[in-house]
Amino acid sequence: MLKAKDIMTTEIITVHPDTEVVQAAKLLLEHHINGLPVVDEEGRLTGIICQDDLIAQQKKIPLPSFFILLDSFIPLKSQKNIEKEVQKMAAITVNEAMTHNPVMVDLETGLEDIATLMVKNSIHTLPVLDQGNLVGIIGKADILRTLMPAKGLPENSIKGEEPL
Repeated sequence: MLKAKDIMTTEIITVHPDTEVVQAAKLLLEHHINGLPVVDEEGRLTGIICQDDLIAQQKKIPLPSFFILLDSFIPLKSQKNIEKEVQKMAAITVNEAMTHNPVMVDLETGLEDIATLMVKNSIHTLPVLDQGNLVGIIGKADILRTLMPAKGLPENSIKGEEPL
């Protein structure tokens, strides 16, 4: 069975928390990828910035919903969640827009578990860690490559080192 170490991309493009969101968007577009790991000064993973995080900046401001019961306003959405969404929409740096504490896998995580995580959590990009160190990244394209027959393809194409 294929594992994360068999399908991950090892040439990882990362950004720092203080990187501007415009620069992160440029990297995502230039490299045709869905997400970038965010690392601190020591290279430790602190989050991930995905296309979805940046697209969120373009949505409408969420207006709180509430109902009135005995002359009292009852919010249907927490004020904290609304503030978080507005902050993400107004983000200037990656730290303000990124997903903190992202879902991640290790080298031995099986392909079925990776696919399940991606579908269940609507994730497009999974960081791969080895003893706490970022060693790879798995995108949906890496999963799709496993569906292609290995016959006639360059050996490294299944590892995501060459574009489709």
